[in-house]
Amino acid sequence: MEEIVIISNYYPPEKGAAANRIEQLALKLDQNNYKVTVICPLANYPKGVLFPEYKGKFFAKEMMQNITIKRLWIYPSNSKNIFVRIVSIMSFSIGLFFYLVFKKIPQKVIVQSPPLLLSFISVLVLSLKRKKIILNVSDLWPLAAIKLNALSADSFSHKVSLFLERFIYKNSTLILGQSNEIIAHIHSLNREKKCYLYRNFPDHKIESFELNLIDNQPIKLFYAGLLGVAQGVLEVCEKMDLESLKLEFHIFGDGAEKLQIVSYIKDNPKKNIVFHGMLERNELISKLTTFDIALVPLKTRIYGSVPSKIFEYSALGIPILYFGGGEGETIVSNNNLGWVAEVTNFQDLNTTIIEISKIDKKQIQIMKQQIFKNAKNIFNLDFQIKELIEKEIF
Repeated sequence: MEEIVIISNYYPPEKGAAANRIEQLALKLDQNNYKVTVICPLANYPKGVLFPEYKGKFFAKEMMQNITIKRLWIYPSNSKNIFVRIVSIMSFSIGLFFYLVFKKIPQKVIVQSPPLLLSFISVLVLSLKRKKIILNVSDLWPLAAIKLNALSADSFSHKVSLFLERFIYKNSTLILGQSNEIIAHIHSLNREKKCYLYRNFPDHKIESFELNLIDNQPIKLFYAGLLGVAQGVLEVCEKMDLESLKLEFHIFGDGAEKLQIVSYIKDNPKKNIVFHGMLERNELISKLTTFDIALVPLKTRIYGSVPSKIFEYSALGIPILYFGGGEGETIVSNNNLGWVAEVTNFQDLNTTIIEISKIDKKQIQIMKQQIFKNAKNIFNLDFQIKELIEKEIF
C-alpha cells in the first residue's frame, strides 16, 4: 500500500468547506488503497479557539475513518488583524517546518494552498528532500486578498506574498487547481508547469432522491456556511426585500458577522429571516434537504474562486441562487443548476427572488430531481479521483 501525506490548515472536526474537501480527498485516496496521513493544526476553526479535546496539548495523533491525523500546536486566532493571523499561521508553520525536517516523510505529499506561508514552508522543505509535491490550489492568493481588501496592492506584505506564490508554483512537482481560472493564472506565471483541474466534488453517499412536498408552505431560501467578510451575508440581509413575498430566508453558520446578523434579524422581524446557528454536518445536510433553494453569495467577484457549495448542493438536488460572478456563474448556468444574479447587483438579486417566489413548489421539486440526477454524473468525485490516479497524479 502506497503512502501519501496531506498537509492542510484545516481538517474535521473543524467545520467549513476547506476542512470538508480535504477530508473527502483523504477518504477517497484511502478507498483507492493509499495509506493516508494528514498533518494539520490542533482543531480551532472557525472560532479561533482550540476545541475542548485539544486544549493543553502540543501534539495529538489520532485515527479517524482509517486516516492517520497528526495535529501540531498552533496559536489559534480568527482576528481580523492580518498581523495576528500571520502570527497564528506562523505558529503552526514553524512546528510544521521542524516536523518535516526531522521526521521521515513518504515520497508523495499533497500541500494545500492557501495559506501561502504554510505552503511555502512545506514546499521549501519537501523540495530539498526531493519529494513529489502535489500542490492543491483552492484560491489565488494574494490576488484574492487584494480583492477582499485584506492586503494593499504594492505594499510590503503584498510583495512578500507574490514571492511566496511564485516560489510554491515553481517548486511544486505538479499543481491541482479547483478552477480553470486558477490554472490559467498559474500558466501565466509558469507556462510549462503541469496543472490539472480538481473540482471540490462532495460524496454525500445519497443514492436516491425523495420528493418532499409540503403544500401551502413558503419557499425556503437558505444560506449555510461561514458568516465572514468574503460571503457578505449581512449585506444580503440588509438589502434583500422579502416583506411582501411568500418566501423565507434561513441562515445556518458562524463567523465574524454572526452577532451583527443576529442583531439585524432581531431589529427587523418583518423581513422573514431566520437564524439557526451552527449545526453538525450530518444534521445540517438532513435539514437542508427539506429546504428549497440555496443562496451562494460572494461579496465581490474573486478571480479563480469557485465556491464548493455549488457542488455540495447540486449533489443533494438543491437548486442554487448564485450571487458571486466568475467561473461559478458559468457552472450554474451551463448545468441548469438554478438562477444567477449579477454579483454585487442587489436590484438584480431582488428581481430574481421575486421570480423565484412565484414558482410553484411542485416545479421546484421536479427541478430538484433533475439536478440530483445530473450531479451524480457530472460532479462525481469517484470518477475524478480515478482519472487522476490513472494519470499518475497521486
